[in-house]
Parts: sequence; structure tokens; C-alpha cells
Amino acid sequence: MNRAATNYRDGEIIGFERIAEYATADLGYIMEIERFQSKVGGADTLVPIALRTTTIFRREDGVWRIVLRHADPITSARPAASIVGQ
Repeated sequence: MNRAATNYRDGEIIGFERIAEYATADLGYIMEIERFQSKVGGADTLVPIALRTTTIFRREDGVWRIVLRHADPITSARPAASIVGQ
């Protein structure tokens, strides 16, 4: 995580777009598009970034805790063939 974090700097959150959510008494999830801008790598300009995220929560001892968070840059539908290496 520390190594990955060094690729981004001087950023700011633009917003969150909630796609779906669901919860029971002890388990829940949210799916969102996270939008922010940051300087990436050695660049000196801010660039917009959007990540599709899924976060799963579990209630432990009366407190909600994150048990999984996944994020990737795919924010729109793509054909299955787009993930196959050429």
C-alpha cells in the first residue's frame, strides 16, 4: 500500500457516485464510482481519476468494519473480449 500510494500526490476528492447498496443486520456493501484528481507519478499536473469500488462491511461487536475493499479503473461497460491479451 505504501508503494502504491507513492504514485499519487497533491490530490483531492471530487465526489462519490453511489451505484448500489445493501445491508442486513450484520453485513452490508456499497458499490460506488469514486472521482478524484491527483498528480500521478512524476507529472506536475492534476489529472482526473475515476475508480469503480466495492466495499463490504461486517458488524463486529456493534461496530461496522470494512472487511474488503476493491477498486479498479473500469467505470463503464466493456465487452468481455477487451480483457483478453492480444
